[in-house]
Amino acid sequence: MVRILGIDPGSRVTGFGIIDSDGSRSRHVASGCVRTAGDNLPARLGEIYRELHAVIAAHGPQQVAVEQVFMARNASAALKLGQARGAAIVAAVDHHLPVYEYSAREVKQALVGKGGAEKEQVQYMVQLLLGLQGGMPLDESDALAIALCHAHNQISRARLEGKA
Repeated sequence: MVRILGIDPGSRVTGFGIIDSDGSRSRHVASGCVRTAGDNLPARLGEIYRELHAVIAAHGPQQVAVEQVFMARNASAALKLGQARGAAIVAAVDHHLPVYEYSAREVKQALVGKGGAEKEQVQYMVQLLLGLQGGMPLDESDALAIALCHAHNQISRARLEGKA
């Protein structure tokens, strides 16, 4: 079993989800959202970094999977998303963790079977695969989906390399 931290970065809301997985079976460990406030972007980035640093210290993941930046509606939004992503990655690197990146399309394909799936479909599959009941914010379920995508990707990669 490997402990994986999935991160769905955002400058206002960053989702995180931690699972233990052997690639075919996964167990929910913890998940939540880092919510930032105010208009001071550097302060929000610092908060994302500190909160994720604390999550990593508390739960000890061995690998980190982060969603790649997608093309946002405008350049300013894409830059802010990229900076939030950077704060999350630095928190992982500070703990000497390997970081893997996945596009939203790859995550949707891995969980739902189609790259154009709706967020609610992804959320449903996350809850089904992890046996979770009740609602959760989409940012949180997206982070768990990224972790699950990585778990499935790792076992597939190991099989291709003849290690599994």
